[in-house]
Amino acid sequence: MDQSPTSADHENVERAELTAEQHHVDRVYDRVAEAARSASRIAVEGHQRGQAQNVGRVREEEQTGLYERDVLVFAAARRIAELDAEHEGLVFGRLDSDQGDDEPAAGAAADLEKLYVGRLGVRDAEYEPLVIDWRAPAAEPFYRATSTDRLKVVRRRVLRNKGARIVGLEDDLLAPERAPEDLPVMGEGALMASLSRARGHTMRDIVATIQAEQDEAIRAPARGVTVIGGGPGTGKTVVALHRAAYLLYSDRRRFERGGVLVVGPSAAFMAYIERVLPSLGENTVSLRAVGEMVDGVKATAVDEAEVAAIKGSLRMSALLSRAARDRVPTAPTTLRVFLGGATIELDANQLDNVRRNALRRTPRNRAATEARKGLVGALWQRFPEDLRTGVYGDREAFGDQVTDTPAFRSFFSQWWPVLTPEAVLRWFGDPRRLQRWARNDLTPAEVDALARAIRSTSEFTIADVALLDELDTLLGRAPVSETKDEEFDWLEGLSDGVNEVLTTSERRARAAAAREAEEPEEYAHVLVDEAQDLSPMQWRMVTRRGPQASWTIVGDPAQSSWPDPDEARAAMDSMLSHLQRHTFRLSTNYRNSAEIYAFAGEVIRQSLPDADLPNAVRSTGVEPEHRIFDDGKVVEATADAATELLQLVEGTVGVIVTPKLRPAVDAVLADIGNPRVVAVSPLESKGLEYDAVVVVEPDRIVSDTLGGVRALYVVLTRATQRLITINSTTHWLPARAS
Repeated sequence: MDQSPTSADHENVERAELTAEQHHVDRVYDRVAEAARSASRIAVEGHQRGQAQNVGRVREEEQTGLYERDVLVFAAARRIAELDAEHEGLVFGRLDSDQGDDEPAAGAAADLEKLYVGRLGVRDAEYEPLVIDWRAPAAEPFYRATSTDRLKVVRRRVLRNKGARIVGLEDDLLAPERAPEDLPVMGEGALMASLSRARGHTMRDIVATIQAEQDEAIRAPARGVTVIGGGPGTGKTVVALHRAAYLLYSDRRRFERGGVLVVGPSAAFMAYIERVLPSLGENTVSLRAVGEMVDGVKATAVDEAEVAAIKGSLRMSALLSRAARDRVPTAPTTLRVFLGGATIELDANQLDNVRRNALRRTPRNRAATEARKGLVGALWQRFPEDLRTGVYGDREAFGDQVTDTPAFRSFFSQWWPVLTPEAVLRWFGDPRRLQRWARNDLTPAEVDALARAIRSTSEFTIADVALLDELDTLLGRAPVSETKDEEFDWLEGLSDGVNEVLTTSERRARAAAAREAEEPEEYAHVLVDEAQDLSPMQWRMVTRRGPQASWTIVGDPAQSSWPDPDEARAAMDSMLSHLQRHTFRLSTNYRNSAEIYAFAGEVIRQSLPDADLPNAVRSTGVEPEHRIFDDGKVVEATADAATELLQLVEGTVGVIVTPKLRPAVDAVLADIGNPRVVAVSPLESKGLEYDAVVVVEPDRIVSDTLGGVRALYVVLTRATQRLITINSTTHWLPARAS
């Protein structure tokens, strides 16, 4: 009689397995809720310690109590933040392991060692682990084990979640010959299931489906430079973000105190990835687009390709240095003072000599004292010998007198003002001054193009931000005025008898705000995504944020938007060559269907025949579509294509269009009125992905962007399921497609 299991038997087993796993997950969530309540009680206790008898003078013994309060409040607040974070799928994995191949196989499933893996570690009341943090060494086999090196794992299980509810199980049997007969195996593969999910407007973490080559990069040594390469869809970005979370877990003191900075190509990209780290339990990482690296500036505008290439070139560093040391355009060219009946005068050449001497060793905004002394010295040399007696008997007395005259004070405020990077960059709009600074570094045509671009708009572009940062370094920060003794500033929180005391962190924040003008922000670890797009000037800007940092560099030369990738890489190497380097290559494209990526690969191979392309693992049977219309019909056709795709996919539809055509496309998409469709520029599309994509005028993307065909390659690899191109010509298409 046939004893093979029936469909009903399988359903019963699956139901029983789901019930058992749900029971364990419920225990974890109950324990988390209990821990959150405990942390809240500790926070209340900490606040109460600092509120007793805090009116008036704080006694020395009470200061100890306030410090203890700070420690309690800080620790409790951190734990509450961890426990209150959005933990969809708090428990996502399970390992069933035996004692290894040298030991007898387990006789029953119950004999296997069971270990659950999740977003954070949780223990029961007896301090036994209910779930271990995915970053812990004990969790490595969940990501690293294979059938050839199973690391004692017999069965690896992924728990598919919807909130706190288990909705599915996906098992991977790594050692069938050692599996007990009563060990059930469920599902058809967690990775492929995750790849078929609809895309939303924000990136998901991949903590449940990290692959072995990705895990190796995530857990690479912290020191030096870790380079993560790979083509589109290989998971470089999300792997790098998981690496940031791993570093914070493995050495929290170092990286949380020193800070972790994530740098990305655009504000749209940073908004797309901003939920990944919080979903992994980390909320202390700073995220900045390259257009937001300078405090107070949020640049989103993009220069024309020619101008962006000039601004990003390393040649600009020499021009900026000359500009920062030049005379102020509106400064007076003569200093004339009256003292002791004599008129003393310095002309433009003499003033220039004083300026050059003052700036020999000191940045502009810190050299006011040297400049003032230089003026006094030059005036003293021209002061009549017969007046150097009495009240003007020595140079010091002369200096006190001359610098106190209204004429000198008025002159100096105009001749040596505190300069801002923004003001100096505006000087570049004057082609005559720019030509003087350019010397032989720029051609006359480049001088005209750069001056015209600076002069034509009051809005700073993304490329300008690196120039502003360079000028900030060259000019220096003006010395901060003396303030009252900070030792007693922390008592300012006491007023009107209210029993509330500032925490130590709040007091330090006030002191740090005062020091901010004195020192730039520096980090213990810097993660640069889409690194292939950084210009040489942007590399100079980014590396200032981590002179003592370790680095994670993520990129793909084939996707570079900088016209000379070798130049940009040389700039990076010159900044980081002193650090040990670990290099990883991700080889599998998990994003695109094989059909979409085959087409994108043909496009890039036309320009880069040796491009290192990953393998796409998923086929949909749907080829990209290429639609041709008259110029006047392109925008209307774009709207039609977007509407059609909304009916074919469950998730997002991206419309990628050049900035010149963007307003017209935005208008027709607004008429559609569906939040699932969004228009982005080629630059903004970097690192993003959509279920379906409409690429508008691919030939213009090639001609109007710095990266040319490489930029088009990026655009063509944003879709997971469907791709439509809209154009008025076919000449951009590879031979097979056309």
